[in-house]
Amino acid sequence: MTNDQQFIEFLKFSQHRIENVLDEFLTPAKRPPQKLHEAMRYVALGQGKRIRPMLVYATGQALNTPLEKLNIPACAIELIHAYSLVHDDLPAMDDDDLRRGRPTCHIKFDQATAILAGDALQTLAFQLLSRQKNGDFSAQTRLTMIEELAIASGSKGMCGGQAIDLDSTGKTLDIVELENMHIHKTGALIRASVKLGALASESATEEQFKRLDHYAKCIGLAFQIHDDILDVEGETGTLGKTKGKDAAQNKPTYPGIIGLDAAREKADLLIQDALQQLDIFDLSADPLRGLAEYIVNRKH
Repeated sequence: MTNDQQFIEFLKFSQHRIENVLDEFLTPAKRPPQKLHEAMRYVALGQGKRIRPMLVYATGQALNTPLEKLNIPACAIELIHAYSLVHDDLPAMDDDDLRRGRPTCHIKFDQATAILAGDALQTLAFQLLSRQKNGDFSAQTRLTMIEELAIASGSKGMCGGQAIDLDSTGKTLDIVELENMHIHKTGALIRASVKLGALASESATEEQFKRLDHYAKCIGLAFQIHDDILDVEGETGTLGKTKGKDAAQNKPTYPGIIGLDAAREKADLLIQDALQQLDIFDLSADPLRGLAEYIVNRKH
């Protein structure tokens, strides 16, 4: 089996596994309040690339961590991501009608239900991480996971980046300001995905942590640059969301500031840097290598 075939198998396996784990921990749609639980499942199940939980699984594999210990950290990361998309799509923020090729949560249901569904997905993530049966981790490891995810998703991470993004609409940013926004808005949760995967091993060395975090920082920024490129070059049907929304809302982007060619070059350099960080790992880190390449070659 070629490396490409092995990576495709990893993608399929990880996507199937996280889907099953999410289905297990999300409340059945028929349980009251039915509309809320239906909305939560609508948002979290059946769609999406699952890059963040795949990073948890790939990092765990690189550190020879038993797969069963990675399920809840992977689930928690995806629940936070799902909640962030629900709130990001609301009229008060990006005002999107389409997400992952389907009507957004507030269009499918209503704004109030969407807000509550996002809130409930977020709290479920932390509930799962706090469980004593969470991978049979030590209490200290569970607390560290909770802290890392809270920081990554709060005002010093994803929410802070979103606030900068909203405040930047219609304004001119330089490349440093734009990078700072995306390091927080997109990069923080990607870094947290790798951190939780590393923490799950409970035996990673300081050097391994350092290398993995640098890898995650690079691919997090490359991910957003490629998103900016797709917003220009992609198609709505393939993207699963409205093409050209950034330009329509006059948002600062990498292609808008440095041009498409320079944006592609920057993303490629970031991926090269990320891959160099994995030199200390053996073939067990190949899924991490594959994900780095996938991030800048995906079509949606």
